[in-house]
Amino acid sequence: MNVQPGFEGPVDPSVWRERPMRLALARRDLGAVFRLLSRRGVTQRQIATLTGQAQSEISEILSGRQVMAYELLTRIADGLGIPHGYLGLSYDPETSAILAAAAGGCPEGDDVDTTRELIAHAAQVTMGAARFDVEHWSSLVPQEQTPGRRRIDTVDVEQLEGITQVLRALDARNGGGSCRDAVLAQVAWAQRGLLGAECTDDVDRRRHLAIADLHNLAGWVSFDIGLYSSANRHYQRALEQASHAKDASLVANILYRMGRLHLHLVDTVPSAERATQARLALKLFQLGQIAAQESGCEVTVAMLCTNEAAAYAALGDERQTLRSLGRAQDEFARGDLATAAKWVRFFGVADLNATTGVAHAALADHLPDRRRDAIEALTRSLASRGTDAARSQAFELTALSSVHLLDGNFAHGAALGDQAVALAERIRSTRVVDRLLPLQRLARRYAGNSDCRELTTRIAGLRAA
Repeated sequence: MNVQPGFEGPVDPSVWRERPMRLALARRDLGAVFRLLSRRGVTQRQIATLTGQAQSEISEILSGRQVMAYELLTRIADGLGIPHGYLGLSYDPETSAILAAAAGGCPEGDDVDTTRELIAHAAQVTMGAARFDVEHWSSLVPQEQTPGRRRIDTVDVEQLEGITQVLRALDARNGGGSCRDAVLAQVAWAQRGLLGAECTDDVDRRRHLAIADLHNLAGWVSFDIGLYSSANRHYQRALEQASHAKDASLVANILYRMGRLHLHLVDTVPSAERATQARLALKLFQLGQIAAQESGCEVTVAMLCTNEAAAYAALGDERQTLRSLGRAQDEFARGDLATAAKWVRFFGVADLNATTGVAHAALADHLPDRRRDAIEALTRSLASRGTDAARSQAFELTALSSVHLLDGNFAHGAALGDQAVALAERIRSTRVVDRLLPLQRLARRYAGNSDCRELTTRIAGLRAA
């Protein structure tokens, strides 16, 4: 805030959100508040004018006089434009957290008694004299917010990017249910601790990209456990910040994930609604295609094309499905995965084959010629998967099982289905279980075969668990 001499107008509201000012306000240390204002060019005379006080009163407060009267505190808050909660004149959870954090390093009064109780308890536990309330352990430990930073640099953003990558790997290996709470905790910290901090323009853009990608992951893990409304809220926030940072590649990736949500619903909604969900997915993939073209990344374009093909397949449009798959192969062949943005590097040969196989499998029920293509693509994708992609393996095994059942290979198809169920039992993913529903319906169609009956029973047991 740049204040010129003679300024008599209101104080810039952003001043009150700065960390040192928030702490001074929370403690009602108005002397510190006035000194911080003076560093920004606000004079004692200006403070007196805005608050309706004599300049001598301002000098007294700067010299150590404590302001205790509620009426005067309110007048000062209103005159300077300080939010009442920041001065404790109304309840504000962040102000409470700031005070708690400030007090944490130096226990006084009641805190001393609490510390003594903790030491006594620790001694009892260590010596084996404590009696435990086991049921109490399920209650949450009271939490205090981690203090934010006044200024951040590249290192802070790099740390958030690294944490996002670790959490994304956990999701891929164990399902969204294994890490969603951790992802949401990081989202809360990033919004509170990074968005309000000062930084250079370069760090600012990278900050928005990192938080957009984190929201993108929050949407994905929420989608994975069936929390569709929550997923869409995070996707919207991710899309806004990625667009603000002008990164077309990330915009395309977010639109791809939004489309995947609707493509997934094709198999879970009543039959009358399936075409609607497929068309919604297609529209989002087509929007993503625009951003992908703008990004100049062939891998991103290929990712959108294969998923576009899967949406066309869900609508039964063989011609457009094959056309999109052909373009995806061409774009992927021209791309360089090593130089692609980190949020698209997951889309390697295995994912290209997997989505291609799923698209062919969607057509296989009424177009038998597509079964061979589906089996070949899905078999290739499974062969190139590592042990850290259990969820993807479960999806591909499910699709491959379905095609083999359609082709009359009941024993092999049921065995593949059993493998998919075994993976689903250890992955915390509602989406994996949902994908087994069409396989269950298909296996029930061949109930005269004992392998299909057993597979139907096993899937039903998993879905009922």
